[in-house]
Amino acid sequence: MLIKLCVYIYLHKSPIMSLKKYLNQFTKAQLIEQILELQKKYKDVKTYYEFTLNPTGTGQVDKVKKAIHKFFNSPFGYDPNLREARKEVSQFKKLSPPEESVADVMLHYVECGVEFTNNYGDINEPFYNSVASMFHDACEYIQKNGLSSLFKQRCIKIMDDTDGIGWGFHDELSQYFYDFFEHT
Repeated sequence: MLIKLCVYIYLHKSPIMSLKKYLNQFTKAQLIEQILELQKKYKDVKTYYEFTLNPTGTGQVDKVKKAIHKFFNSPFGYDPNLREARKEVSQFKKLSPPEESVADVMLHYVECGVEFTNNYGDINEPFYNSVASMFHDACEYIQKNGLSSLFKQRCIKIMDDTDGIGWGFHDELSQYFYDFFEHT
């Protein structure tokens, strides 16, 4: 029943008020059953509730970090899947985890990119743009959320690990670092 509602809302762009009106016709027990059904059928719903029930646990953070690492280290060799790795970061953010966990996952993406480059040599400009963009976003997020003291040394290590990498990658990461951390 709730699944039909979700499809209807998606197709008809029904406003929230219509959803509230629809849901108000059910008892608490009926709503619980529908949510349990959604949790069984949809991985995203299951993940959301697992994280909601244990938001400080490291299980989901570790799971996301492993997935990101896997997308950078394909079993087929030299073929990182940056789109899927970024998608892992975006999906994780949607769970509303603690700020420290978001920064940790974002920096892990960058670390995987730096590690990949140091293992396989210079890659290409789109690759570096993606990794540098995530570093920028991570530094901005860290500063905005007052996490500089927790992550500054890690960012310095990332920056140092890029020394000698082509395409101006090191220079770009250094600039982002100094833009966000020079005052801390």
